[in-house]
Amino acid sequence: MKAAVISSSGQAPHYRDIDEPLAVKPGEMQIQVLAAGLHHLTRGMAAGAHYSSRGHAPLVAGMDGVGRGSDGKLRYFVQGPGQPGTMAERTVIELHHSITLPDDCDPVLIAGTMNPAMASWMALRCRLPSFRARLPLQRGKRVLILGATGCSGRLAVQIARHLGASQVLAAGRNAARLAALPALGATGTVTLGAAELGHLASEVDVVLDFVWGECCVRTMEAILRQRSNRSQPLDWLHVGSMAGDVAPIPGAFLRSARLQVMGSGLGAISGREMLAELPELVRTIARGTFKTEVRALPLSEVERAWSDDDAPAGRIVFTP
Repeated sequence: MKAAVISSSGQAPHYRDIDEPLAVKPGEMQIQVLAAGLHHLTRGMAAGAHYSSRGHAPLVAGMDGVGRGSDGKLRYFVQGPGQPGTMAERTVIELHHSITLPDDCDPVLIAGTMNPAMASWMALRCRLPSFRARLPLQRGKRVLILGATGCSGRLAVQIARHLGASQVLAAGRNAARLAALPALGATGTVTLGAAELGHLASEVDVVLDFVWGECCVRTMEAILRQRSNRSQPLDWLHVGSMAGDVAPIPGAFLRSARLQVMGSGLGAISGREMLAELPELVRTIARGTFKTEVRALPLSEVERAWSDDDAPAGRIVFTP
């Protein structure tokens, strides 16, 4: 069968023939892959740069997808450690890492949207101590999204509003994409790093941070300096590291304000919690609740598209 095979860490995968994987353990099933998204996480895992990277090359790229199982059911699935990648004609999944989909849903839409949507959905539903998991975001919460112009950030704007946030301030660097966010639910926008960011975000309750690094520290300092009541809780959720994986947060920030910094991702949220959230997220996406851009490409184009920085906007989804 054909697959996108990574022969060396950090290199784009090659489209070539490999042996077909077989389901041999209890609870496994062979899947005919219909769609597999090219996510930042996918690239990071393939390069061995992500904390959840599965192993050494050679390996098949891809960490999630949509396909039809040997039982005839359409499924969305996420691969765990030791499972083969998803950018192939067929793969083998663990059934408890999958959910059944309605037959009339669009595999490309689900494969392209689930991973970037999960970042903010899981953070807001599972990680905030002031909320109970699987209940809507408390009405009236004010949310700041750092890195709102990327695919995950644009979805975060919509998800925060969908879950009940009264205000969503979107911060990003791409001016054109920033200008489009009010139509997606943002109640305000600001250029990331602008002098007015601290003032505009001074009273937010929640920060969804896709940026991290030094930018996170500067933004945190600007917000705390402008905050009228430092005893007002501020939950800072680290969900991405676009500006660097290290954020040197001074201890004084934590002592002088009711600031709680936490991560949201694989490990910080249990697999059981994630699986409990997936059905509702899938239903919401399938209903067309969120506006997102997905672009289907044949898997045979994986090497060209893997690192095409000049490609049009939209999450790439490979179709074997």
